[in-house]
Amino acid sequence: MTRVAAIDLGSESGRVTSVDFDGRRVAFSVAHRFSTTATSHDGLRWDLEAMTREVFDGMGKLGLEGVPIASVGVDSWGLDYVLLDHENHPIDDPYSYRDPRNNEAFDAALAEYGPNALYNASGTQLIAINTVFGLLSDVRNRPERLAGSSRLLLIADYIHHLLSGSLVSERTLASTTGLFDVRRGEWSDELISTLKLPRELFPELVDPGTRLGALLDFGLAGWSGTQVIAPGSHDTASAVLAVPFEGASSERAAFISSGSWSLIGREEQHPTVTQEARIAHLANEAGFGSRTLVLRNGAGMWLLQASRRQWETEGQSLSYADIAALADAEQPLVSIIDPDAPEFVAPGDIPARIRAYCERTAQPVPESIGQVARTIVDSLALSYRRTLDSIATVTGARFDAVHVVGGGSQHAGLAQATADATRLPIHRGPVEATALGNAGAQLIALGELSDMSELRAVVAASDTILTTEPGTVDLWDRGGDRFMNLTKSYPQTIRTSA
Repeated sequence: MTRVAAIDLGSESGRVTSVDFDGRRVAFSVAHRFSTTATSHDGLRWDLEAMTREVFDGMGKLGLEGVPIASVGVDSWGLDYVLLDHENHPIDDPYSYRDPRNNEAFDAALAEYGPNALYNASGTQLIAINTVFGLLSDVRNRPERLAGSSRLLLIADYIHHLLSGSLVSERTLASTTGLFDVRRGEWSDELISTLKLPRELFPELVDPGTRLGALLDFGLAGWSGTQVIAPGSHDTASAVLAVPFEGASSERAAFISSGSWSLIGREEQHPTVTQEARIAHLANEAGFGSRTLVLRNGAGMWLLQASRRQWETEGQSLSYADIAALADAEQPLVSIIDPDAPEFVAPGDIPARIRAYCERTAQPVPESIGQVARTIVDSLALSYRRTLDSIATVTGARFDAVHVVGGGSQHAGLAQATADATRLPIHRGPVEATALGNAGAQLIALGELSDMSELRAVVAASDTILTTEPGTVDLWDRGGDRFMNLTKSYPQTIRTSA
């Protein structure tokens, strides 16, 4: 048996996990789980010291199990970056992409350079949360941050640096920045120069599956001889790697990686960087094995997560299963929202914003927890339909099924709504796709698996995949028409807050 460790850092929670491979199947176990919620201090920032402390606490727990750990790799959300000083220490806590500081820089960049130039240089969806606009905000408002920095590392890259001493960026993670030329697989030197950003900040790029070196000696029991291997360090790339497409093929299937965000797309051999793709808000992100993920970053379970926190402050302590049951008890498609509208991005009272949106658009105002949750579920399903229709139009793809992985795959009501809205069967699972894809890239690098096709077959043999078939599609066709009318003036670029 070979054991590898997958450290998965999400924008709501993180975990340190072990994945054991016996030659036929993988077994997954969480050694440590912790919160990664950003807090407000001089802007919305991540507590980097607390996050790294939790990572090492989890590694300590895993090492005490007494099973040799062949390798360890880290994945994280994209976008957010750590600036290192000339001694390779963080200069401060990194900003969260949900902080509205990027908006001014986003508007200024669009006015000066135009959306076509920015999109053509990278193939990245134009949205204010992108790394590039955070850096431009630093240039405009906090130039001392860049002046005192020698290197930029994205979140997973930074943890890899702590573990191995490496100072590199993994390509799938770099492809989320808006400063990566997805066609060449390299930093977009032309765009970096045009935007007058310091080129020396951007590190060497490495492929997923690259060995970064031996784990440094932290005095942790059980970690002797462990290699540090970069997986698909963007959590979406790792999640898609573990999607058990039927026959190990993704040619006729779409994926939804469902977490705080929904990443809806398909795996392609080549990027699609066209005017039509830009207007459809499609991103081209690097995947494992030189694949391109043509996808859209859309709203996801964040809406339910933020609503649940709000209800807790109001004295209603509910589990996600409780909320799902309340939503299921409500009539579908009474009210809908555009879940990607800017007022739903920043933290705060999401249920109140949903009520205000429905009132403004002359719809019934959802009052109860079940009604608000049902509005969210229905609206997410319709937004998935819109995105899949856009991808089909832009790429010529035809879909036979949708594979949903990640935490959102556990929401049976959302799966049924998505099946009804898209008229496609929904294959749900694995829930732990990101960690399994992270581990799978390590196993390929170690020679335990031959390639991504073999990994997907192993995942399919190791997990139970549930299928939800479409039902009341006519009702949802009418809902789709309402949704498109509601969002017909959808902007060609997306800000993060009103």
